[in-house]
Amino acid sequence: MAHIIVVGNEKGGSGKSTTSMHVATALARMGHKVGGLDLDLRQRSFGRYVENRLAYMAREGLDLPTPDYRTLPEVDAASLAPGENPYDHRLSTAVAELDPICDFVIIDCPGSHTRLSQVAHSLADTLITPLNDSFIDFDLLARIDPETSKVTGPSIYSEMVWSARQLRARAGLKPIDWIVLRNRMGAQQAHNKRKVGEALDQLSKRIGFRVAPGFSERVIFRELFPRGMTLLDLRDLGVENLNISNVAARQELRDLVKTLDLPGVTVDF
Repeated sequence: MAHIIVVGNEKGGSGKSTTSMHVATALARMGHKVGGLDLDLRQRSFGRYVENRLAYMAREGLDLPTPDYRTLPEVDAASLAPGENPYDHRLSTAVAELDPICDFVIIDCPGSHTRLSQVAHSLADTLITPLNDSFIDFDLLARIDPETSKVTGPSIYSEMVWSARQLRARAGLKPIDWIVLRNRMGAQQAHNKRKVGEALDQLSKRIGFRVAPGFSERVIFRELFPRGMTLLDLRDLGVENLNISNVAARQELRDLVKTLDLPGVTVDF
C-alpha cells in the first residue's frame, strides 16, 4: 500500500503547493514511485506546477523524475450508492488507482475547509501543515491569549485533525504523523520568531504534532514555478555553480525530508 502524505492548511499562501512539489520530486529523484493529487479544484496550483514541468521537459527534451499526477475522475451520479457523497467517491477512486503502483501519494489540499480536504485528512499517514511563521497564521492551529501569548484552546482546523485521528483509530489504522512546518522564518523578526516557537512547542505537547523548519522566503521559488522545476533540478537547467541562497534552500529541503522520516526513504541528495 502507498504511504499517503497530505499537505493541508486552511489558509492560503503558506507554501502548500511548493512543499508538495518539492517533497514529491525529491522522493521521485530518490527512486520512489510517487503519485500526486490536487484537491483545490479551482486554483490547482500543485496540478499546474506538474503540468508546467511536463511542458518544459517536452520543450527542452528533458526526462526528469516527476510525480504521476492525476486529476480526480468525474463520477456518474447514477453509479453512486444511496447517500454516497460524489466527492468521497472521486477521491477514493483516484487513491485506489494510485495505491497499487506508488510508494507514496501526495495530496495537496485547498486553503479552505472542504469535504474533500476533510476526507483527505482521514487518509493521511503523514500530515504536513505548512505555516507562515507568525501569530496571524498560528491562529490556524489554536486560539491564543493576546496578553500572555498562552494557548487557550485548539482551532477548528486542529479539531478537524483530531476528528480524522479518531476516524483512523476506529478503523484500526495507524495514527497520523502530524508535522507543522515553519515557513518563511525571517532573521529580522527574531523576537517574534522566538515567541511563535514557544507557542508551537507548548501546543505540540497538547495536541500532538512535531515541529519542523520549512522554507525561507526566497525569489528562487517564484522563478521555478513557471517551468515546473524544483531546487533539485537546478543542475539539469545548466546551473553548475549554485549561489549561497540556492545551497541553503537545498539544505532546507534535505532537512525537511529527513524530518518526515518516511518509510524506506534514505536521503541521498
